[in-house]
Amino acid sequence: MRYICASGHHELPPVAHTTMLRDFPVGLQRSGEAVIPPRPSASPASYYHQRYFEAVADSHGDTHANRGGVDGKMSGQSQRPAAALPFSMTQDRLTLAVLTLLLGGWLAFIFTYPLRAAHQLKAQRQMEEAFESRLQRMQTNMQTNMQTMSSVSSDTTLSTDTNLSSDSQPASADPPPSPHTHSSSTSDVDLNVTSAYNPTAEGNSEEVHVGKISFTPSEVLGHGTAGTFVFRGNFDGRQVAVKRILPECFEVAEREVQLLRESDTHPNVIRYFCTERDRLFTYIAIELCTATLQQYVEDPSGFPELNPITLLGQTMCGLSHLHSLNIVHRDLKPRNILLSGPSALGRVRALISDFGLCKKIPEGRCSFSLRSGIPGTEGWIAPEVLRDTPGNKPTAAVDVFSAGCVFYYVVSRGQHPFGDKLRRQVNILSGEYSLSHFMEDIHDDVIAHDLIKRMICAEAGSRPSTACVLKHPFFWSPEKQLLFFQKEPADSPIVVRLEAAGRAVVRTNWRMHISVPLQTDLRRFRTYKGNSVRDLLRAMRNKKHHYHELPPEVQETLGELPEGFISYFTSRFPRLLMHTHAALHICSHERLFHPYYLHPNAK
Repeated sequence: MRYICASGHHELPPVAHTTMLRDFPVGLQRSGEAVIPPRPSASPASYYHQRYFEAVADSHGDTHANRGGVDGKMSGQSQRPAAALPFSMTQDRLTLAVLTLLLGGWLAFIFTYPLRAAHQLKAQRQMEEAFESRLQRMQTNMQTNMQTMSSVSSDTTLSTDTNLSSDSQPASADPPPSPHTHSSSTSDVDLNVTSAYNPTAEGNSEEVHVGKISFTPSEVLGHGTAGTFVFRGNFDGRQVAVKRILPECFEVAEREVQLLRESDTHPNVIRYFCTERDRLFTYIAIELCTATLQQYVEDPSGFPELNPITLLGQTMCGLSHLHSLNIVHRDLKPRNILLSGPSALGRVRALISDFGLCKKIPEGRCSFSLRSGIPGTEGWIAPEVLRDTPGNKPTAAVDVFSAGCVFYYVVSRGQHPFGDKLRRQVNILSGEYSLSHFMEDIHDDVIAHDLIKRMICAEAGSRPSTACVLKHPFFWSPEKQLLFFQKEPADSPIVVRLEAAGRAVVRTNWRMHISVPLQTDLRRFRTYKGNSVRDLLRAMRNKKHHYHELPPEVQETLGELPEGFISYFTSRFPRLLMHTHAALHICSHERLFHPYYLHPNAK
């Protein structure tokens, strides 16, 4: 107070909360800590009074301590830092920048993730394929090397090694197949993929000897499931197919060999020669063949002399032989029916092969169980095998069903009665089939349609036996057809059966569909009813008996006996043979008709 009075100033200082500071106090330290802090809980007036007096006191203290004048003042002003931004504005900009970065990263992730995922998946697949390919090559190399080592060991220790066994049967005097044969039987063998296994490239072209069997690993005929390979080999100086089976399939191999021994005496069953074993494999020597039935259907040009009906008849003969031994094949399909090499007379035989799934039915029984699983190949399995019904025990009729599918496959040149592979088995279960290849106005098609329809019937009990199939007109020669038409039973019930539904057979009036020279010749002797099946058969018999007495123009019209003659009538009346065969079935017990029907008491 004494200082203030001496200086002559008597006015009170301005009120802090009503007057703003015109300049920042010089003595106040300019730093982040000098920024006005948040207001305390006290009243605004007391707060600003306190700050004002503190600033004035500091200012006077600095004035007495420093006399720097104007230069010092200007120097202090020039060193002032820029005013600090408000804290809230800085925080908002930082938040905006962070959000922008996050949004950009999220968008980049969305756009690039599918591309990176696809690239990773592609790379993973390539790695898996490369790994599988390398693993297969390693396994192949290992098997081949082990095979070579075991074969050398078996050669040196065959006489003393108790682990080696030989089970051979003498070969017959039949001539060996020709050297150009190139296929054989195996469990689901694929004869078109032999390039997948080429031991020659690995230096394994030396001949391997196991007992009486020898083969070259480079001459692969095919391979199948479960590591089975088939090689071209030799047994006792004859060319054979050597089937090599892995140890885990020994039990299946034993059953196959046993059934082959029982059944290979038939000319239409693959022939078995010998079994040899070493520490790693079982080797089965079987008959060497030229192709499969499937290959013949896909490319018949290599077998121009073969008759497909003859091949199917031979197949049924072999199957009938198996059934007579109570053996059910259970996996009949075109790939398991082989074509032998030509014999000395140039004849080729159809052979049933692949007995890996065969089942021997005990005496006194006619069915087999499915406890060991569903046998067969999808698309060729009978419906009763797939039905999960209590007490379901399939019979040998499963082979007849498969044979019916094979018949249609051969006759239609590659078609299947139950459609394409994707829906084939489903259609078999539902009983939906199509025989659209056959034409209603063609004699051979009418006969084939009748047989195959019965063979692929959904009800196993309604299918014909193999013996009954062989009696069907499908396999009759023209001569046999003509002989059948010569049979004329006199019983009135048979006549009634002949005339029943005969209008479609004779096409309303059969006399309108024969040539004019034949019509003229028929009118010379007697009157024939044009709407009668019986009279049509009588006209055929009459012209057959007096064929050599007919005028030349009539003989030329009818054609030569028996092919031309029978073709003349069956081409005009395609339903005549099957209609007559069905009508005369009641005479099947008579000796006269035994060549045309299965005896009622026969199996």
